Amino acid sequence: MAVAAVAVLSSAVTSTAAADFTLRATANSNENDEDYDGLVVFKNYVEAASNGAVAVELFIGTQLCSNGAECLQGVADGSIDIYISTSGGAAGIFPYVQVLDLPYMMSDDRIAEHVLSGTFTRTLRAMALEDSGNAIRLMTVGNTGGWRNFANTKHRVAEPADLEGLKIRTVVADLPQELVKALGAAPTPIPWPELFTSFQTGVVEGSKNGITDIMNMKFPDAGLKYVTLDGHAYMGALWWMNNEKFLSLPEDLRRVVVDGFYALQQATFASPKRKSIQAYEDFVADGGDLYVPTPEQKAAFKEAATPVYDWFRENVARGGEIFGALEEAVAEAETAVNAQRDADLN
Repeated sequence: MAVAAVAVLSSAVTSTAAADFTLRATANSNENDEDYDGLVVFKNYVEAASNGAVAVELFIGTQLCSNGAECLQGVADGSIDIYISTSGGAAGIFPYVQVLDLPYMMSDDRIAEHVLSGTFTRTLRAMALEDSGNAIRLMTVGNTGGWRNFANTKHRVAEPADLEGLKIRTVVADLPQELVKALGAAPTPIPWPELFTSFQTGVVEGSKNGITDIMNMKFPDAGLKYVTLDGHAYMGALWWMNNEKFLSLPEDLRRVVVDGFYALQQATFASPKRKSIQAYEDFVADGGDLYVPTPEQKAAFKEAATPVYDWFRENVARGGEIFGALEEAVAEAETAVNAQRDADLN
């Protein structure tokens, strides 16, 4: 098997010199990130399955662009073919993608993966194409970092009242700030590169992050010692492509690219699960306090966060439309996944 895999890789690499099409893909991250894992799988699949007709060039970091607005503009004008953003990174152009940050909508990985593999993502795609003048195409939604959990420097958070008054770092997008306010804390927008120092100096006392981000950034060294596994949001990764470039490919190669994004999605679904195991172990070994809320406490968090749903429907362009689509997709996923679980019990 290893020899065969090497042969496939070698074939793909050697044939890219004669490629008929080249796709320039960028991620504003690094080689330790799930985004990079996904791009490596995508590149290998597309180059091999196209017999070298399509070459994929990877630009990791800020070589082509430095933030969501700039990178999505690059996708729109064709200087970038493929780009991955968080919902916050794309909210300035497509505000309704913040639906992925709505708290406590999806209960676990199986539900989230079912939702993001179905018609809900196609609904988001159609909306983004319409609102970008058919320039920006959503190819798939994967994961980047697992689940968002509340973490802080002060004390264990077991229920919403424990967040009262804490200064919680958020991105500049409105929805995360509304969530923090609904739970009684104080939202404090801080750029990601400044967060370590902000913990040290007390500018902020908490954040909403996945465990791999917490450990990769060494936040425990800055005093972040308490993590509550409330799992309020699945960290969706939106993979965008220049629509004209996609449609310019022959149909057989479009099929290869679509299958490549499926392989990428599966890789990003899996990568955080593996990486989080060691990250949690390292957090606890370093003296961190890891708390799992009871079902009753989890229900209390969800109840406290419900004003955010009304805010989203009323204040976000096309918010009611996409909220309804997500509710429908979650209900369908719960029915399908729970039926699978029941069947496997017998």
